[in-house]
Amino acid sequence: MVRVTRAIEFAASLRYWREDWSADENAARFGAKARQHGHNYRLEVTLAGEPDPVTGMVMNLVDLKEILEREVMARFDHKDLNADTEHFEKEPPTPENFARVLFELLDAALPAGQLERIRLHQDAELWVDATRTAP
Repeated sequence: MVRVTRAIEFAASLRYWREDWSADENAARFGAKARQHGHNYRLEVTLAGEPDPVTGMVMNLVDLKEILEREVMARFDHKDLNADTEHFEKEPPTPENFARVLFELLDAALPAGQLERIRLHQDAELWVDATRTAP
């Protein structure tokens, strides 16, 4: 088995907010993160599998780049995660929730079983890993 990791960077704005809570409760639970703010994210996508005997690659990196452009960049780069996407209508775009969404989108777009892990860096001091859950 071989693992290959590709990284991309993008920026998005957000706030930790639940519509079913009052402004005071959101402020009490999320503090400053309840206000609009932004992050420059780094996303590392790790694929696992056997290299193709003809190409020697687990996946053609040009194909992977196209998937990342469509599934991540087009949906999230320079977007307001709360207002511009449907993914965070009922839950706040915490790094944990965002990583789960990204894993699900990429897992559906990539060949079955090839996505092993994503690592979403919110900044230099915080990142979240998302992997396939056991059946």
